[in-house]
Amino acid sequence: MSGLRLMAIHAHPDDESSKGAATMARYAAEGNQVMVVTCTGGERGDILNPAMDKPGILDNIFAVRQEEMAKAMEILGTEHRWLGYEDSGLPQGDPLPPLPEGCFALEDSDKVTQDLVKILREFRPHVIITYDENGGYPHPDHLKVHEVSMLAWEKSGDAAYAPELGAPWEPLKLYYTHGFIRQRMEMFHDLLIEQGKPSPYTPMLERWKANEADVMARVTTQVPCERFFDQRDDALRAHATQIDPAGAFFGTPVEVQRRLWPTEEFELAKTRVKTSIPEDDLFAGITPDAE
Repeated sequence: MSGLRLMAIHAHPDDESSKGAATMARYAAEGNQVMVVTCTGGERGDILNPAMDKPGILDNIFAVRQEEMAKAMEILGTEHRWLGYEDSGLPQGDPLPPLPEGCFALEDSDKVTQDLVKILREFRPHVIITYDENGGYPHPDHLKVHEVSMLAWEKSGDAAYAPELGAPWEPLKLYYTHGFIRQRMEMFHDLLIEQGKPSPYTPMLERWKANEADVMARVTTQVPCERFFDQRDDALRAHATQIDPAGAFFGTPVEVQRRLWPTEEFELAKTRVKTSIPEDDLFAGITPDAE
């Protein structure tokens, strides 16, 4: 089914390429409109690819990340909007330092919600993708994205809420993206170990807490998108300051991933239409004549 609209809300440039990118590329290729909204410019992101740790990059990181983002969007075939807020950075230390003044995580939530509602009412998505209550991981910007996404889901269709932002629009479904599934990582890790090869997944698996909740138990929707894994990987590589080509994202050949785990995972968190769980389509339950 084509002609529907999907909007993914992310915290930083590169988040969209590591979480649900192949799904977005698939829906765009099938004739649907797909938009990525990036809340911050990623100004406080570290350079994680050693090849990009060179003079001039860090001093111009905002402009560099804008260029990276534009390239990734071209690869995925999606539209894009910047929300225009400042990256909060990931506080580290014990005790944690305060967040920098003026950063996204400290912004007034109603102000940010209005920014999102304006885009929602303009783009009129049938489906929203965002982060769960843990932010996917507890980065302050990811937690903020969850908060304001849920507020925008509720407020966008309320004619009494900020009518100056446009005609009300009520999205039909909201999903949390679950881009990092332990079972998937363990499968690829075990395969490399069996083949006598080093595994780039080892550090992440070691960091996983033994008592951490099983994310896979929350998954309601697995979207087959293996034909678009190459586009996903190319979009990741476009974020050259953030993505190490020798890192875990590329630790398993695409053809192996297609055979062993050909889907991306989501959790249906809110819906205004009837659907059946489990799903294999984010647009399941939405009729072709949806506005």
